[in-house]
Amino acid sequence: MTRHRLEPTRETLHGHFSPSLPPVLTIDDGDEVEFRTLDARWYLERMPSPGVPGRVFEPKDERLDAGHALTGPVYVRGAEPGTTLGVEVRSLETGDWGWNAAGGFESPVNRALGIVGGERETLLWDLDPGAGTGTDHLGHTVRLRPFLGVMGMPPADPGIYSTAPPRRTGGNIDCRELVAGSTLYLPVEVPGGLFSTGDGHAAQGDGEVSTTAIECPMRSAVLRFSLHPELPRATPRATTPAGELSLGFADTLDEAMKIALTDIVEVMQQRYDVSRREALALASVVVDLHVTQVVNGVVGVHAILPPDAIKQH
Repeated sequence: MTRHRLEPTRETLHGHFSPSLPPVLTIDDGDEVEFRTLDARWYLERMPSPGVPGRVFEPKDERLDAGHALTGPVYVRGAEPGTTLGVEVRSLETGDWGWNAAGGFESPVNRALGIVGGERETLLWDLDPGAGTGTDHLGHTVRLRPFLGVMGMPPADPGIYSTAPPRRTGGNIDCRELVAGSTLYLPVEVPGGLFSTGDGHAAQGDGEVSTTAIECPMRSAVLRFSLHPELPRATPRATTPAGELSLGFADTLDEAMKIALTDIVEVMQQRYDVSRREALALASVVVDLHVTQVVNGVVGVHAILPPDAIKQH
């Protein structure tokens, strides 16, 4: 196993996914990569005051850098279309600042709450990774639970893909359960996978309802990569401290729920050697459905099967 490191430089930064984006690092099965990432908006420093943008990374390409600031791509030798890439989150350390905002633009949530017009409300956060807390400029303190909002790879079809919506190959998943100790399993569609990451979140509730978590740079994000040719995937799945997790993305919550539920039922069929009907009956007793996010163009639902939820005799 080799440990590599990627810094956010002009060579490694990009704001899109594409199968034609050249890799900046080639690694082997089992290797680790320590990423340092900018915050999602490409900021290099904290905002000087609420609503006043800080200094951003330059130069930027108006078209290719329009999305989240991602570091990568990483080419994993042996990752071929039809196989599965495991991404184990070994450790995460945020920077010492972050921000989030709400209101001021047209969206279904803002319209429902009557906050479409006017300025966005911005909260500036001082982060203490050692203490595991963040305090905003108004004096509110929350517990940190950092994770990477974007972990993913491009689809196989040629083109430039936005970083905003999550896909079957990952991307802007925004699932708060993907903390250190988790492993995300993603279907590979292009040779080498071409994995990129970014969009550090210091804390987020299920749903990410204002469109932002505590957006922050990641001082260190150590990921270990593994190949699983025997585990073909149709949708992302993860093993997390909260349990086995299946992810569904779709235009509606109903459709996203069906994708996530179908996948977790299949997990239970295999694990407990039961029929699909038996698995669904058991799922109705022990599986929790959570709204992952409602703000990324497509919505997400994740189904969680807690560890040791069912004991067999």
